[in-house]
Amino acid sequence: MKKINVAILGSTGSIGINTLKVIDRFSDRFQVIALTAYNNHELLARQARRYSPDYVASAPAGIEYLKKNLSLKKVKICSIDQDLSMIASLSTVDIVVIAMRGSAALMPFLAAVRAGKTVAPANKEALVVAGDLLMAEAQAHGAKVIPIDSEQSAIFQCLEGQDRSKLKRIHLTASGGTLRLVPKSKFDRLTVKQILEHPRWTMGPKITVDSASLMNKGFEVIEAQRLFNLKADEIEVVIHPEAIIHSMVEFVDGTVIAQLAVTDMRLPIQYAMTHPERLSTGLKSLDFTQLKSLNFEKPDLEKFPALKLAFYAARRGGSLPCVLNAADEEAVEAFLDGRIKFTQIYAIVEKVVLKHKVKMKPNLRTILDVDAWARQEARTYI
Repeated sequence: MKKINVAILGSTGSIGINTLKVIDRFSDRFQVIALTAYNNHELLARQARRYSPDYVASAPAGIEYLKKNLSLKKVKICSIDQDLSMIASLSTVDIVVIAMRGSAALMPFLAAVRAGKTVAPANKEALVVAGDLLMAEAQAHGAKVIPIDSEQSAIFQCLEGQDRSKLKRIHLTASGGTLRLVPKSKFDRLTVKQILEHPRWTMGPKITVDSASLMNKGFEVIEAQRLFNLKADEIEVVIHPEAIIHSMVEFVDGTVIAQLAVTDMRLPIQYAMTHPERLSTGLKSLDFTQLKSLNFEKPDLEKFPALKLAFYAARRGGSLPCVLNAADEEAVEAFLDGRIKFTQIYAIVEKVVLKHKVKMKPNLRTILDVDAWARQEARTYI
């Protein structure tokens, strides 16, 4: 069997590490061609020694470290700032796993679909910023986009083999984040440490903050809209604290198909990499006798206005989701640095979003210009 060659952009984060676990389980099927990481160059070097990729990429400090500490002669050491698009479009690469966070994933994502690759994104920002462009390019170049995010993977699986014209709506599930049971009156006094204490998962700081405000779920609404060619009004968000149902699809006859599984990212990662084949993950099965109850709630849009703002951006479309993402990235960074309060994140993002004059069907140049404008506006308010 010819091995499938994989490039992992963001190999030292949780998604990248879990992707390598899947590859370890099926070492007869997959070969690592490229690994990249922004600043965890020590782990990146250990990964490179183990998997012997052809390419590794890191930030400048990491490049110096890798040159001194990586003795593998065949490994080409690249710059994460300049060479990701080249790596994503290598002729030797079959699957590009986009595990890096933030809008920096846009250009390698675009390069990968233009090169006709199978792209497995765990990154939602690129699809929020330029999803229409990315999906159009994927279709034009015969690329496949198979999402890794558990909610998007669930929708992808539930829609397989179905008549899309009979789809009524999708139901995106959300755990509710850190603040589900915290009164809004206390939000102003919350510290960075308190916000980062997610009740279910350990994630990066940015996504944990966005999860607390439900902005992350708002980004997933826009991501699903782009991935599955949906209208904003065909998407509903439901709070499901147990996080057993990863999302649901409802059809016009009232039938609802849900995807349930243990909460482990190796499952959607593996499915994206082996699609359409299903293989044993080695994970434990759901024990339905131990599921005492599954609870569902409507999201409180007054308490979590970020989700409402994201729906507004989804309905307006065009360049507005890009503005939403850029302003949020700047505001969340300011909160994590202690420069603003948690509640000021939303206030700043809302101001930038409402100030923007929407540009419909933006091209790449317009998207990059709008992104820069939104960041500068957010910095001014900060």
